[in-house]
Amino acid sequence: MKIVYIYFLNQFKLKLMKHVLLTIFLLIALGASSQEQKLSDSEIKIKLDSIKQEANLMFALENASWNATDIVRENNKVNNKIGGYLTYKIDDVVKTVFFNATTDKVLIEYNFKNDWQFPTNTNETERDLLDIEKKLHHSKNNLISQLSDKKYEVFVPDGFNLNIVSFPFGDKIKHYIITGATETGVIPFGNDYLFITDEDGKILTHNKFHSRLIPAYTNEVDGKVISKISHSHLHTTPFISATDICTFKLYAPFSKLEKFSVYSPALDCYFEYDYTNDTLIKTE
Repeated sequence: MKIVYIYFLNQFKLKLMKHVLLTIFLLIALGASSQEQKLSDSEIKIKLDSIKQEANLMFALENASWNATDIVRENNKVNNKIGGYLTYKIDDVVKTVFFNATTDKVLIEYNFKNDWQFPTNTNETERDLLDIEKKLHHSKNNLISQLSDKKYEVFVPDGFNLNIVSFPFGDKIKHYIITGATETGVIPFGNDYLFITDEDGKILTHNKFHSRLIPAYTNEVDGKVISKISHSHLHTTPFISATDICTFKLYAPFSKLEKFSVYSPALDCYFEYDYTNDTLIKTE
C-alpha cells in the first residue's frame, strides 16, 4: 500500500512540475512578445515614414499603369498588338512600357513626371528592352508562374483582380500584389502580398499582410455620407502596410473620403493616413 501511495505521489509531483514549467515558459514567451511590441515614439515615426515612402512609390507606379493603360486603349495603331506592360521608375521619371505581343519588344512608352495622370512624353518607336526592363520583366514573369503553388495562399476573389507592382530592392526585386476592384464604390483593402525575389524571379521571402479581402464600401447609406473607414490588423502585422496606403490613394479620389485608419492590437493604437496632406500618424 505504501508503494502505491509513493507511486501516485511521484506521479502527482511530476505532473505538477510539468505544469509549473509550462506556465513559466508561457510567461517568458508572453513577456518577450510584449517587449518586442514596446517601441518608442521616435522608433514608430521612423517606421511610419519608411512605410509611407514605400506606399508613395507603389502609388506612383500603379497610378501611372492605370492611366497609361487607359491612354493606350484609345490608340488604335497599337492597342491590338499589346502583349503585356511594365512600369518602373528612373530618378524622378515613371515609365510605363507596353510590349509587342509577337516580337517581345517595347511597342510604346509613356513617361510621367510629378503628375502620374498625364504623360510628359510618349515614344511610339519600337525598340529593344533596356537592361532594367529585361530584369523586371523576367523576374515578374517567373514569379507569376509560381503563384499557383498553394503554400503562397494567393487567390483572386470573385469580382476583383490582382495587380503586381515591382521595383528593384538592392540586388533583389520587390513584387507587391494588391487587389483591384472592377466595380465603383469600393476600396479593396486586404488580400495583399509581398514577394522578394532574385533577378531570376526565385522567391526568397514572402508575406501576406491580411488574412482576407476587406472591401470598404464608400457609397452613401440612407443619404449619409461615409466620411471615415477603418480596419484591424492581426498581431503578426503590427503596423499599417504600404499596400493599405497605396490602395487607399488609388481609390479615395472616387469617393468623399480623405482619411482612413488601421487598428493595431499588437501596439494597442491606431495609425491614421490623411490622403489630402499625405500624412501618417499614430493615434490612440
